[in-house]
Amino acid sequence: MTTDVIERDAGPEARVPGLRQTMSDLHIWVGLLLGWVLYAMFLTGTVSYFKDELSQWLRPELAHQLQVPDPAIVAQRVANEFAVIAPGSPQWSVRLPDARNNSAYSFWRTAPGPSGKPGQRGFDEGNFDPATGKKVAARDTLGGDFFYRFHFQFHYMPVIWGRWLAGLAGMFMLVAIVSGVITHKKIFIDFFTFREGKGQRSWLDAHNALSVFGLPFHLMITYTGLVTLMALYVPWGQQAAIKTPAERQALSAQLSAFIQPGKASGQAAPLAPVDAMVRQAQALWGPHDISRVTVTHAGDAASRVAVARGDGARVSMSPQYMLFEGSTGKLLETHDRVGGAAETRGVLYALHLGRFSDLSLRWLYFIVSLAGTAMVGTGLVMWTVKRRAKLPDPDKPYVGFWLVERLNIASIAGLSIAMASFLWANRLLPDALAKRGEWEIHVFFIVWALALLHAFLRPAKRAWTEQLWFGAIVLALLPVANAVTTDRPLWRSLREGDWVFAGVDLMLWALAALHAVLALRTSRHRARAVPPGRRARATRTDAQPGETA
Repeated sequence: MTTDVIERDAGPEARVPGLRQTMSDLHIWVGLLLGWVLYAMFLTGTVSYFKDELSQWLRPELAHQLQVPDPAIVAQRVANEFAVIAPGSPQWSVRLPDARNNSAYSFWRTAPGPSGKPGQRGFDEGNFDPATGKKVAARDTLGGDFFYRFHFQFHYMPVIWGRWLAGLAGMFMLVAIVSGVITHKKIFIDFFTFREGKGQRSWLDAHNALSVFGLPFHLMITYTGLVTLMALYVPWGQQAAIKTPAERQALSAQLSAFIQPGKASGQAAPLAPVDAMVRQAQALWGPHDISRVTVTHAGDAASRVAVARGDGARVSMSPQYMLFEGSTGKLLETHDRVGGAAETRGVLYALHLGRFSDLSLRWLYFIVSLAGTAMVGTGLVMWTVKRRAKLPDPDKPYVGFWLVERLNIASIAGLSIAMASFLWANRLLPDALAKRGEWEIHVFFIVWALALLHAFLRPAKRAWTEQLWFGAIVLALLPVANAVTTDRPLWRSLREGDWVFAGVDLMLWALAALHAVLALRTSRHRARAVPPGRRARATRTDAQPGETA
């Protein structure tokens, strides 16, 4: 958001900052203190709008999907496979393939636990081939879900801590947006203003334009992001109103289509045909508007089957599902509406995730979110650009300035390299490597830490230039690595109309070109010499109350 220049009165009364000056100061510091966290959240969240497509690229063993298979047929095939690989599982759930997913992903509870201890819960997961129902032997990777999960819960820390940190950063972002709007004087004029080659003024113009361009989106995405985890951040209302197990079960039914396994009866009863149940759901919601099938206690008389509606045809994440008696296939309940509060939450949740989007709208989400990433990045850079002009000796900055500048380099340029390294690890790590999926993530953080070390050791301008050039190179060579290590090179993808693989390869080259342009402009930039008198005046002004950004 913006930090426009605010005029000061010359009299003593000017020492008391006004509302806009106070908002400007607030905007600066809330933007800086967690700005590096916000940049990482914005960039990984931006990528997550295409996480399903990225997951396909990261699992090249899964065949290109020419046509979306019939959900009913796939569900029955997977159910048959579960009767073999996980008999007696208290619960299994399968996300059916769709236009963006070429496999059926499933997770299930193992019973009993791997150690055989009664009551111990164990979980397993895997991707299943829609054509056969068999488990696919694809490379071990978290795929695009790594960036998606990192976006709101980070890594190497308890999930609950990560979500609290994301919530704190989200609150800072919301305060920065509101304070930036109050600070702004010329919101529409600044949108059309960019003065190139003016140093600090150019950074401010870029920051203003990016802020105004996506302002409604930035406000929406920040607020709805907080809403998605509102039960964690403000749990007291729910704790006061929901106390009994029945009330908790009713609340769960309002928020999720997952049915919890109750007690098995102990009476054997084969699972009725799942495809027939899915057919009933298709008759109600459409042939391809089925997202998930969940089964509890398959093979028991107390079995239940839930067939959930997809999210693609409605702007809401509120659960809609049909509940069947598993042993007979009898329809027990059609859960197709929730209360007003749950529906409001579902709409806000859907706006944040954007899963209802078609391809054009998803690209719009991606572009505006990328602009938000650039907005945070330009704000961080502008903090150092302005203060560098006020340093008594720019070659010997104070420790705080030096630290912020280095963190900016590693957080912005270094994160691009780290994300590219995750893709490189996916292509180069041996398939037989133990915990291969975890090592892809380790590589991501190792490379990011090396980028920080490089920023600490090199002069700032050289560190920016070298990391941006290195980012351009590793991004540009990724399609080449894909062509060498898989049988899905770009030319074959283009020939066969595999736009998922071709799109990822071409996007990597576009991002490489962007990093090359930034590296070139950074290398050509020459800082303007500030006259000593002007620097002294700036330093004195900086010490006065009511400082502007």
